[in-house]
Amino acid sequence: MTEILTDRQFEIIEAAGKILTRAGVSGLTIKNLAKEMHFSEAAIYRHFGSKEKIIIAMLEYLATNMDERYTTTLNRNLNPEERFIKIFQNLFAFFNSNPHFVVAVFSDGLMEKSENINATILKIMAVKKKHLMPILAKGQEDGIFTNAIPVEDLMHIVMGTMRLQMFKWRVANFQFDIIKKGDAIIQSVLKIIKL
Repeated sequence: MTEILTDRQFEIIEAAGKILTRAGVSGLTIKNLAKEMHFSEAAIYRHFGSKEKIIIAMLEYLATNMDERYTTTLNRNLNPEERFIKIFQNLFAFFNSNPHFVVAVFSDGLMEKSENINATILKIMAVKKKHLMPILAKGQEDGIFTNAIPVEDLMHIVMGTMRLQMFKWRVANFQFDIIKKGDAIIQSVLKIIKL
């Protein structure tokens, strides 16, 4: 899905993530990034041509990492409800450890400023859909999840709910326990979608 990052590029996106978390998109400049890493600005430009390319690399990494994590997590003999729980527990645990990715995905103005960033965020959503849709479809087929709602609509409802939970955590400046709140929202969604 994405080019393999060099170790140095990964260090740069990690440092960019720290700045995003601390200062937002406006605080993420090549100058601030160079200062954070004790590099020259020219050294940053050797790895990434612009701030946009750094954010895109971060989001591409997230999409690839998410796809790999979900493939590993869900590659077990679990029923659809167990798979549903696992996919979202994995999501909340990852973001709990890596909140800068939430900042990148939910930063005001990013999507409006760059078609490339917008396209990369859509890739992340496509990865979620790729893994979630079969779980919901199998759950409907097995009589675990409601058939009253078409699977595509069910997927949008679920993804929107989880996305709103992540947005609330971001707006609250990560001040509540996303694992605990995440588990509660998973159970609430299950109550809604189960037969």
